[in-house]
Amino acid sequence: MKLKAAALAALVGASQIFAGAGSSQTSLAGSYPIVLSHGMFGWGDSDNNSLIGIFRYWGGLDDFLRSKGAVVYAPGKTALQSNAYRGQELKTKIQQFMASGGFSKVHIIGHSQGGLDSRYMISNLGMASSVATLTSLSTPHYGSPIADIVLGVVPSWLMPYASAAINGLVKIVWGGTAQNLNASLSSLTTTNSAAFNSTTPNTAGVKYYSYGSKVTFPDLIQHPLMGLIVPITAIGGAAKGQGMDNDGLVPLSSAKWGTWKGSPSYSFFTTGLDHLEVSNTLSLGQTWFDVQGFWLSMAQNAKNNQ
Repeated sequence: MKLKAAALAALVGASQIFAGAGSSQTSLAGSYPIVLSHGMFGWGDSDNNSLIGIFRYWGGLDDFLRSKGAVVYAPGKTALQSNAYRGQELKTKIQQFMASGGFSKVHIIGHSQGGLDSRYMISNLGMASSVATLTSLSTPHYGSPIADIVLGVVPSWLMPYASAAINGLVKIVWGGTAQNLNASLSSLTTTNSAAFNSTTPNTAGVKYYSYGSKVTFPDLIQHPLMGLIVPITAIGGAAKGQGMDNDGLVPLSSAKWGTWKGSPSYSFFTTGLDHLEVSNTLSLGQTWFDVQGFWLSMAQNAKNNQ
């Protein structure tokens, strides 16, 4: 009987290990509300009246965190705009959310450009007292070589026409009237990111954490949207002194800001995690790693440091 009991205990223990941090034993009850700040070409829960709103940017992670006891708010912002423009939008929506719920502070998890507009809002728009932690995920704090390449390769005479065409398409699919591809890309270049960092320092009283990932092999099975871009970003990252490790859009070195918390864990058959998989955008990540467990660990870290 003792042997059977020991074997059963070992089996249960093993199942918990493989279940990862997504175990139902962890609760986010008592956490400040969590605000999810989406990236470029992103959308939020409030965008369900747009064409893109039929899909889920966060792949259900917002509902998952709610199931763990957290209050979660996932606002939409203009898909293509500068950090400053989106930061103002984010401020307005968070203030409305906090006022309606009677909340004193929030945690922010910002994916990609969502980490930059959140930093701008905190440092430059007087929101430091309302934010306990900012967790950035795959955010190009030191710029993205893809933005440099696009703005450098497209001829200056062609850029207005290309921008107008893309802006028009995004207005139809995403909605909004202020879409601006050039402003969005310019916010993400390495040169403008350096200027942004000098005018957007971390604010005392807010704790900053960051996570990121990389693709180890750009196969198109596991990385159907990012696989072709990984080599380009690697070359651009090497040229800019950011290294070749990247998630398809952001060099791993560029994702590090504040307290670096590292990358998600994944099994040996997974060829890294790309820019969209770590946020489970369009549910692209859940096949390749314990995305719910990873997000629960990020939210738990925020709660533990509030």
